[in-house]
Amino acid sequence: MQRAEVSHKPFFVFNAAVSVLALSLLAWLLLVHGGLQSPTVNLRFMPAVNAGLNALAATLLVAGRVAIAKQRQGLHRALMVSAFATSAVFLVGYLAYHAVHGDTKFGGEGAVKVVYLVVLASHVLLSMGIVPMALAAFYFAWRQDFAKHKKVARVLHPVWLYVSVTGVVVFFMLRPYYPAG
Repeated sequence: MQRAEVSHKPFFVFNAAVSVLALSLLAWLLLVHGGLQSPTVNLRFMPAVNAGLNALAATLLVAGRVAIAKQRQGLHRALMVSAFATSAVFLVGYLAYHAVHGDTKFGGEGAVKVVYLVVLASHVLLSMGIVPMALAAFYFAWRQDFAKHKKVARVLHPVWLYVSVTGVVVFFMLRPYYPAG
């Protein structure tokens, strides 16, 4: 007996709405809002926390990949949910920091600035796909459609890992110009 084909359309509409809302909020915060510039709210510690969360997410992603390669599905599931939760906490911290302090300009010049801008551009562009791909990977895993889950995960995993690692790189490239305080 064949399984009835399930329509994924409601999920994809939901996924598109969440992704567009998230990207719109980020774009508004970074390009329009400019930050509260409040003298009483100081979240300058958040970039270090966020770098730590990015490093943790990268570690969990690698561990999750190793777990599934060893066919430890339960551990894989726990690690991937943990990576998603870690990245979600990162996103909240990132939004809070930029809501208060606005955009951060790079203080370096010359070749180091070019390297920074290339890393940052690739980080930002690739990060835009993480929310919709992660939601799709979780959705297909939840639906136990592991063939589709694997297709999404094959693209998602290296992108998410790259974005997590370059998030840490961006933090360390900015650090000489913006010490915590």
